[in-house]
Amino acid sequence: MASAIDTARAEPDDPADDDRPRRPQRFGGSRLGGFILALNLLSLLILFGGALVLNEWSRGLIEARQETLAAQAELLVQVLGDERLGVTRGEPTPELNYLEASRWLRDNFIPEGQRARLFDVDGILVADSYQVTEAIPGEPLPPALPAGSPPPVLDAAEEARDARELEQARRALAEEVETALEGQSSATLRMSEGGDRVVSVSIPVRHVEQVLGVLTLEAGDVDETLAAQRLALMPFALVALFVSLLSSLLLHLFVARPVMRLSAAADAVRLQRARAISLPDLDHRRDEIGDLARSLETMTETLSDRMDAIERFAADVAHEIKNPLTSIRSALETLPLVKTDAQREKLTNLLQQDVRRLDRLITDISNASRLDAELNRDRPRSIDLTVLLSEIVGVYEAAVRPDGGVHVTFEDSGARHAMIRGRDGPLGQVFRNLIDNARSFSAAGGEVRVSLSRDDIDPDQPVRVRVDDDGPGIPPENLETVFERFYTSRPRGTAFGTNSGLGLSIVRQIVEAHGGRVWAENRLGADGEVAGARFEVALPAATAGRRP
Repeated sequence: MASAIDTARAEPDDPADDDRPRRPQRFGGSRLGGFILALNLLSLLILFGGALVLNEWSRGLIEARQETLAAQAELLVQVLGDERLGVTRGEPTPELNYLEASRWLRDNFIPEGQRARLFDVDGILVADSYQVTEAIPGEPLPPALPAGSPPPVLDAAEEARDARELEQARRALAEEVETALEGQSSATLRMSEGGDRVVSVSIPVRHVEQVLGVLTLEAGDVDETLAAQRLALMPFALVALFVSLLSSLLLHLFVARPVMRLSAAADAVRLQRARAISLPDLDHRRDEIGDLARSLETMTETLSDRMDAIERFAADVAHEIKNPLTSIRSALETLPLVKTDAQREKLTNLLQQDVRRLDRLITDISNASRLDAELNRDRPRSIDLTVLLSEIVGVYEAAVRPDGGVHVTFEDSGARHAMIRGRDGPLGQVFRNLIDNARSFSAAGGEVRVSLSRDDIDPDQPVRVRVDDDGPGIPPENLETVFERFYTSRPRGTAFGTNSGLGLSIVRQIVEAHGGRVWAENRLGADGEVAGARFEVALPAATAGRRP
């Protein structure tokens, strides 16, 4: 049999759980989930930040390269347009001396990796730094094949693709030159005839305002620059990889391994049929893993306590059943030895009393055994305690015999429509057991008084139900013992075997499962003598706004 506290904890839908202290709100409702999300976001942010830095860096480098080429081209254009060098002739018609321009490009320094080309007013190439210097564009030729080797087979699709790319590169250069011939400088990032990306600047060559040609400067080190930038991204990628590996390792250490250890501990309990679980030391954890470990430990302790309670209950049941069985066996062994009808009748009456006692005991044991299941199966709801008590008392009053039965009365002391949350079936059993207990100690024609009141001094359990009788009272040393299982102390003259000693134990279990308490005390008369017993039940009131 589980304790009332265990029963209350096992009730998942009990609104009284709303009063439990809540854990601080965590990110997304989960501290561990927030930690995992933060680590993954950190690795992604590192990659994203590296990509943004690389992109901005690439754009800045290309723009800086274009500005450098434009400055160089402006300087070269000013030189080419100066009549004193003989490259430009202004009389009678302004024109470029293309021979002197080629010689001048040859004699002047052209940085490595750059190419200067000069076009006339018709867009025709008249000078190329690659032609007047030793620079040779393109990739080195492959080594020569041995003598007698068959010629290499050329791929027609590859040749067509190369021809198409070459035509696109020439068209892009022609458009750039055409823009410059119209008097507008241009700077672009395009593909060269060799298939490389180049930064190109085209600036018109002027004599006063007359456009005499176009100077184009190209820098073919763009791919090398971008490759260097990609290499610069590697630290970001490595850091992101390290963070991802670290997060995976932390998830393994802080989530996977503790869960595996908890699972192994649970399996050990199942395989070894142990009552206690040997959990890893996770009490210091303040996340879901720690909560899980503490919940498992609490659960196994509750199950162990329940199993101990079941064993004690079984031992008590065996002891209580053994007494009437021993009496029955003794009576049956003695029955063949009796010689008179009076002795035989006496033994027969004793057997009937023991059978009734055994029947009552088995019935109460059955009710007590089903109590846990009934408390867990029924959902709590709002109950009008005034209506419930009125109906129970009405049933007793309707059954009172006119020849001297015990009357039961109900008094509502200013607590009309006292609302509580609970299960009407078990609560009805509480008050019936208390009334039956009081009636059993009352004399014929006596009275049992049931009263309902509200005590605001105790805000947690303000609803009070009292059951008073006019019996002999309870010995002071037994005011707590009466709630133990199978305890019974009847006054002299009471019929033997009419009580099992489980009624008040069931009362306490049900009341505590509803968050209340029950106690016994003696009523004193005006002369200070015991005037009877009183059983009082304190229950929490239903909170406004809770679901019925």
